[in-house]
Amino acid sequence: MKISGVDIRPGNILEFEGGLWRAVKIQHTQPGKGGAYMQVELKNLIDGRKSQNRFRSSETVERVRLDTKDFQYLYVDGDMLVFMDKDNYDQITLPRDMLGDAAAFLQDGMDVVLELYDDRPISVQLPDQVEATIVEADAVVKGQTASSSFKPALLDNGVRVMVPPHISAGTRIIVDVYAQEYVKRAD
Repeated sequence: MKISGVDIRPGNILEFEGGLWRAVKIQHTQPGKGGAYMQVELKNLIDGRKSQNRFRSSETVERVRLDTKDFQYLYVDGDMLVFMDKDNYDQITLPRDMLGDAAAFLQDGMDVVLELYDDRPISVQLPDQVEATIVEADAVVKGQTASSSFKPALLDNGVRVMVPPHISAGTRIIVDVYAQEYVKRAD
């Protein structure tokens, strides 16, 4: 399926320059002069290379639809992660770096979706948002800014996120897995 260069989103799988690439980070830029473009960081799904590319709105790129299958995360084994097929209970072991930064958000028993290309695992999709506990939050300095500001906090999985000033250690929050940003306070 062809999509416009400015419709690329993080997590999209693209067929580009003869390979399969995942869009890792995107930044939409509208310069004062000239047309808008999307600056995209791509990661090759086969050999792990990274590439920075610009896509204008007039350009199209092939978005690849992968087969998906439901799996459950079981445990970590060194640098490998073990998942179980929810249909037939077969186990599969995949390298941790296949998930990138999102691997820190894996939780025991978490349901994930494996994306397959020609029956070969290409990527693992976690839920977009997960619940996490703040173990350490910096103190707010009164009068630091006139407007509301965010402060750094450390989650129970070791990831640092920026949170509103009223959030303190021990609070459960909802975090966007791929942007690694605070979404809201957990109920």
